[in-house]
Amino acid sequence: MNASSRHSPPRAGMRSAPAAAGPADATQLASLLRPVVSAAGLDLENVRITAVGRRRLLKVVVDGDGGVTLDAITEVSRALSAELDANGAMGETPYTLEVSSPGAERPLTEPRHWRRAAGRRVRVPLAGRARAGDTPKGPAAVEGRVLTASETGVVLDVAGRRREFGYAELGPGKILLEFGHVTADADGGDSDGH
Repeated sequence: MNASSRHSPPRAGMRSAPAAAGPADATQLASLLRPVVSAAGLDLENVRITAVGRRRLLKVVVDGDGGVTLDAITEVSRALSAELDANGAMGETPYTLEVSSPGAERPLTEPRHWRRAAGRRVRVPLAGRARAGDTPKGPAAVEGRVLTASETGVVLDVAGRRREFGYAELGPGKILLEFGHVTADADGGDSDGH
């Protein structure tokens, strides 16, 4: 999900907040925007600025437990826009603000990412020391379903066996997309009611 808003420099006669020495970089913007996102009950996942012709594109990725609704994206987009305008953080160059939630392609690198992936199938490379089943060339990847995640590690169901891993043992995880299949119920109809 995403929402966008466009911003241009103020028109003649309009006053704007003074800009700092120039537009902020992604790290500075993340520091400025994180409290606004947190106030909306969400987590700031990423801030990226790219040039698009004479404008800049400011991409902000937010997430929350239970996902992010379009209404939440709209509200946080308005709040971020107001904060950016009030602080003059983007300088005088026109920009487009795009606020979105992370997709399934986002790597699982933080405890909150793993917690939000509970119940999902993942593939994750093992880092550091070798484990049973590794190839001689290096650590193997593990594929399984996330059972639980804490601040220190994750528990996966790997081929019906419960395995615990500390985050230091894991590389960035990847959610595997699963496509369900329709099964026939007892009276011969599909389980979706048709």
